[in-house]
Amino acid sequence: MTAPPSEPPLDALMTFLSVARLGRYTAAAEVLGINHSTVSRRIATLEAAMGGRVHVRTTGGWEVTALGRRAVAIAERIERSLRELVEGEGADLVHGMVRVSAPDAFTAVFLAPAMTALRAEHPGLSVELLSATQRVRQNRSGVDLEIVVGRPQVLRAFATPVCAYALRLYATPAYLAAHGAPESVADLARHPLVYYVESSLQVDELDRALQELPDSPPSLRSTSVFAHVEGAAAGAGIGLLPDFLGDPDPRLVRVLDGAYAHPLAYWAVARDEGPRNPAVAATLDAITTHIASVQRGTDREDAS
Repeated sequence: MTAPPSEPPLDALMTFLSVARLGRYTAAAEVLGINHSTVSRRIATLEAAMGGRVHVRTTGGWEVTALGRRAVAIAERIERSLRELVEGEGADLVHGMVRVSAPDAFTAVFLAPAMTALRAEHPGLSVELLSATQRVRQNRSGVDLEIVVGRPQVLRAFATPVCAYALRLYATPAYLAAHGAPESVADLARHPLVYYVESSLQVDELDRALQELPDSPPSLRSTSVFAHVEGAAAGAGIGLLPDFLGDPDPRLVRVLDGAYAHPLAYWAVARDEGPRNPAVAATLDAITTHIASVQRGTDREDAS
């Protein structure tokens, strides 16, 4: 006679939920206050009870399987129920830790104020912002939400556009008076271009913007977009900048306005199960809400 399958222990199921969200045993162990071997043992117990693999190892961390996605959905329901049991009906489900990776400019202009407003509404939520301008990760290990430039090509992930913008050319009036304003894109060959270090560019869309322009004479280059802004403002040359940084800067004016712009968009990417996490869903909503309010304000200024 075959013995009935054992029920997975609650601690094993909830430990797996942390691993599924964070992508690494070490990160889950740190959050849960246990050691790596305990995480491993609990996952093994869960897999034995469920009769299969709940995740598989990839180069970037652990990837949840179809069976694992079932376990995540059930664990999240239990998590919500347990929180209601402790805090009562209507308990705030947006709590714990959320980690967001995003480029510097997006973090400063959109993400930091959006997360400040979110935490004011949900004080039990901790937010970690990780600065990164890079290609989308095929495994979002260690982050809950990733903001990337350009439409991502990803598998087993949720992706949505959050903000459209353009790279444009900017300089100071003093620089243009001293060196002459270019009248065409070809004229840019006479001007130092302030932009990213070409060999360090990891984002194809940012590299394509550079390829659209003529070769620059020796110039100031940096891996920091804020160094691009300050370099252009100091008169180092013509900066290729996001319009949401260049347009509000009173030190800068557009160059070749109407003749050159490289349209781009920021996209948000999360693991498949990410949007079901109340903290991740609230984070994404806070980002899009803040961006919409900023854009409405810009539209009103343009109309006045």
